[in-house]
Amino acid sequence: MPQSKSATETSEIESQVVIEANLSGLAEGRFDDFVAHVFCYAGSCKFKFNETPFTLVAGDCMIVTLPRLISDISESADLSVKTIYVHNDVIRASENQSIYGIQGTFLLFLNPVIRLSKESQERCKHSFENVEYRLSLAGHQFFRESLICALRQLFFDFFDFQIAELGENKITAQVASIVSRFLGMLEGGAFREHRELSYYAKELCVTDKYLSEICKKASGFAANYWINRFTHIEINRLLKNKELSIAQISDKLNFSSPAYFTRYVKNAFGKSPQEMRE
Repeated sequence: MPQSKSATETSEIESQVVIEANLSGLAEGRFDDFVAHVFCYAGSCKFKFNETPFTLVAGDCMIVTLPRLISDISESADLSVKTIYVHNDVIRASENQSIYGIQGTFLLFLNPVIRLSKESQERCKHSFENVEYRLSLAGHQFFRESLICALRQLFFDFFDFQIAELGENKITAQVASIVSRFLGMLEGGAFREHRELSYYAKELCVTDKYLSEICKKASGFAANYWINRFTHIEINRLLKNKELSIAQISDKLNFSSPAYFTRYVKNAFGKSPQEMRE
């Protein structure tokens, strides 16, 4: 007997919102299409994100928007965490289009860890418990809607935590929309074929100068920084795969030749691709 629409929707969202009492999903790469929301109850954890070292300690929360960039996780023996993985489709369907959310996305790309006050820690725990409780009510006639409401509250709290720690950088709705689309193009992999600022500016119907200026206002860095940042991260990731030749990596990233790719890597990292693999 086929499932009802309601049962099908319930089953779908249950696979799109996953709660675990560990960080194994990040370590094993099981949630690359999800955003990970983490609260640390006890202990500590060291890891690398974007090849940069970070430490998560008791009372901290963390948002990992690109789980594939997490590596080298090292946990203390007493580590206790709760992780809520939310699929990107649910994020897009449920989160408030907060202007601060655009700046927050950039800042989380640089540092996913947020230090919380005692009051914020309690609020974070409550939000996590609320999502977990709503996820347990699969028989609720409005299961999806009630779960999304709980998730929205979680997102609002995380936005508030970011503002409390980093301050609010007010930008207009128009700027937020353009910067969001620019970031979406990069996250979608456009940098693999296009590393010229002019391409993104043309696609977004703005000038090169304007795109660079609004990115700096929203994130603290000009547009070229973000194009290069995504490119460099992908180069590092691909070079770790020893089964790929330098020529294959060059081709994947649309460089005109392996020789040009080698020059690019030397200029960006101070080492040749071969030296980076050693």
